[in-house]
Amino acid sequence: MAFQLGDDDVHGMNEMNLIPLIDVMLVLMIIFLLTATVLNPTVPLDLPKTSAAVNETPPEAIQISIDKDAGIFWDSDPISMEELETRLQEQSAAGTNPSVQLRADKDSRYDTVAQVLAATSQAGLTKVAFVNE
Repeated sequence: MAFQLGDDDVHGMNEMNLIPLIDVMLVLMIIFLLTATVLNPTVPLDLPKTSAAVNETPPEAIQISIDKDAGIFWDSDPISMEELETRLQEQSAAGTNPSVQLRADKDSRYDTVAQVLAATSQAGLTKVAFVNE
């Protein structure tokens, strides 16, 4: 007859408990992250000195808008084609060579857009950008 201690219903441990292992790994990860940020190695460099001047700010852009009814707007002020040509000539004479941002409604007439482009070209302004959304 065999000698047995305990109940027959008690089984041995079949699986390993992973919770303490996960806790230890999280603590090690936090310690690693903290020491990696504190002990950031830097390379001592002797950087060269320059005497470069600061670039001047670019001139402001001219906003020209054309709505679907062939209306022309300088920023938000409505103007005529003749007044647009004179303002573009004034901007060109100022010598700053500003950029022209052209905003045209998708239903606007191509003829009006072509006239505005021709006026900017005749004024000697070469930086023209088409703005869309």
